Amino acid sequence: MRLYIIRHADPDYENNTITPPGHLEARALANRLSEEKIDAIYSSPMGRALHTMQYTAEITGLEPVIQPWLAELSGWKVPESSGKHSVAWNVDGERIRSHKPFPSSENWHSNPIYDQTDLNQRFLNLKKDSDLFLKELGYERNDGVYEIVRTNELKIAVFCHMGFGLAWISHLLELPLSFAWSGFWLAPSSVTTILFDQRTAARAVPRCLGMGDVSHLYKAGLPVQSSGIIANFY
Repeated sequence: MRLYIIRHADPDYENNTITPPGHLEARALANRLSEEKIDAIYSSPMGRALHTMQYTAEITGLEPVIQPWLAELSGWKVPESSGKHSVAWNVDGERIRSHKPFPSSENWHSNPIYDQTDLNQRFLNLKKDSDLFLKELGYERNDGVYEIVRTNELKIAVFCHMGFGLAWISHLLELPLSFAWSGFWLAPSSVTTILFDQRTAARAVPRCLGMGDVSHLYKAGLPVQSSGIIANFY
């Protein structure tokens, strides 16, 4: 099985949709996914994901399945020294790396940055949702690997968001969540491909074949938009 974890196209956050350049991105993405011959579409219920997804649904003829758990991470915030709060995936990586020893996937929240938050519980809930979703597809998580209840060769496109997408990827790949957020960026309309790598008949392990790929934009002659990059981007 392959998962295509897709960030929505260039966002218009104020109107919960995508921008005119975002519509061009979504069309280019749809052409790519059609060529990939995807088998199923799942989407966040938020407008910017739905409006990105609609082009792929139209070109493939697939009926999308809307799943609330794929929505962006509302309320996932971390206090700043200024007294304000930042969304968790925008915390400065310098702050995160200033605390050693560096964390594992199990104790990422031991960093003092997260002392006054409920992020660990929120992440546990996300992991439960992920495990239920994948179990329905035939893969039951057990100690970080997936027991194959029902093997398949499906290609599944999942339209979601940057903060959510990075959190989900960190769970699938057993990466510290704080390092996934501060160490990776998902461009608008980018595709992260996760293969359920099957070395035996009984188990599979998620393996990243490509992170934040935007080759469809280059093919269409479109620029990469910088939404989600806080500082320098060139």
